[in-house]
Amino acid sequence: MKNTDELTKRYVKDIKSADVWSVFRIIADFVKGFDELGELGPTVTIFGSARTKKDEYYYKESQKLASILAARGFNIMTGGGPGVMEAANKGAKKFKNIESIGLNIDLTLEQVANPYTTKNLSFDYFFSRKVMLVKYSMAYVIFPGGFGTLDELFEALTLAQTRKITGVKIFVVGVEFYKPLLSFLKNKLVASNMIDIEDLHIIKLSDDLECIANEIEKSLIKQIEVLKDAGLEDTTYYKSLSEFTKNKEKK
Repeated sequence: MKNTDELTKRYVKDIKSADVWSVFRIIADFVKGFDELGELGPTVTIFGSARTKKDEYYYKESQKLASILAARGFNIMTGGGPGVMEAANKGAKKFKNIESIGLNIDLTLEQVANPYTTKNLSFDYFFSRKVMLVKYSMAYVIFPGGFGTLDELFEALTLAQTRKITGVKIFVVGVEFYKPLLSFLKNKLVASNMIDIEDLHIIKLSDDLECIANEIEKSLIKQIEVLKDAGLEDTTYYKSLSEFTKNKEKK
């Protein structure tokens, strides 16, 4: 693992300096993601803590949900690290013709690539990695986690609220874990007119993994409609979703 000071200094230099070569390194992150992920079929991104242990409940639930989705033909994407991310990749990897994708990040702590990916990319910057985690997915599932997981949850909620993404489902697993957060959003943000009550409907809070998988499957039609309305019928992504849906209907 790289030295903490080395990583910190490089990141500060790239972001704060006016060095044009830093811009190229940032662009390289995006180009790499577009090249490697642009032809993925239906994909679900699973977020959660890197610190969750293998014998813990949410590790097992993440692995179980990924297996349910992979069995139905969905690729699984995670941040590529340990914990909940590892569990999701592990649950998906055993299925043939399914991609178990890990998008790793150079961190001073915690983040080591897990061994259960079929496609693994490493990013230098959080912002470029976050774009890739949401850009090529039709649903996001948020398990319990820390600052990074909450950042990803609120990023997804902001994108949905502002309609930068449409038709994408956002599921939050961990009813007891997230109840206080949902109460805060309702009793503070809604009560203070900082968000609308309808904004809370973006979140689907559930511990029912089969229900989540069913909802994701149903949302395929909505995703296809959104792409069609945007004039993206000739894209590889649109064609992959349409073909996936047709194959489902035949079975």
